[in-house]
Amino acid sequence: MRSPKFVRPPEPPKDIRAFAARAGELGVYQALSFLREVDCINMRRRTKVVELGAEACGGSLLGMNVAVLGAAFTPESDDIRDSPALNVAGMMQLHGAAVSVYGPKAMANSRNLFPALDYATSTSGACKNADVVLVATKWAEFVALDPGELDSAFRTRVWRSAGWTYRGLGR
Repeated sequence: MRSPKFVRPPEPPKDIRAFAARAGELGVYQALSFLREVDCINMRRRTKVVELGAEACGGSLLGMNVAVLGAAFTPESDDIRDSPALNVAGMMQLHGAAVSVYGPKAMANSRNLFPALDYATSTSGACKNADVVLVATKWAEFVALDPGELDSAFRTRVWRSAGWTYRGLGR
């Protein structure tokens, strides 16, 4: 019996591309080069989350169940523009995972932008039979998550005492 894993994605600055565009308009090419490199680093970190998820599943996401908690770019929002969570969810699906997404306010926007992903109506629904749980935003609901409330959703009972592995990225 596999133990579910948690992976936390990076939270890159959403407006980095806007800053880069403005730097280009102003002719500040040294800043533009720097901002573009920061954006590239942030995008590579999303790929790293997919790699961590695959590693947590024994090397491959093929046939794995992935829960993504949080779809909006930031908590308490329905803004999914450049959402790392949805980008990573899509990449995980392309690697063969069955991905279930739950975000308290961003479900309609998420479905419109990423219709191929599965969407749950609750945290426990997204986590049902999960092999990997991606905590993608700092929603209070996810930060305060009580593993005891989700016992029946997972293949094992509680986080670390049941063999859960936590992988964080960025902090």
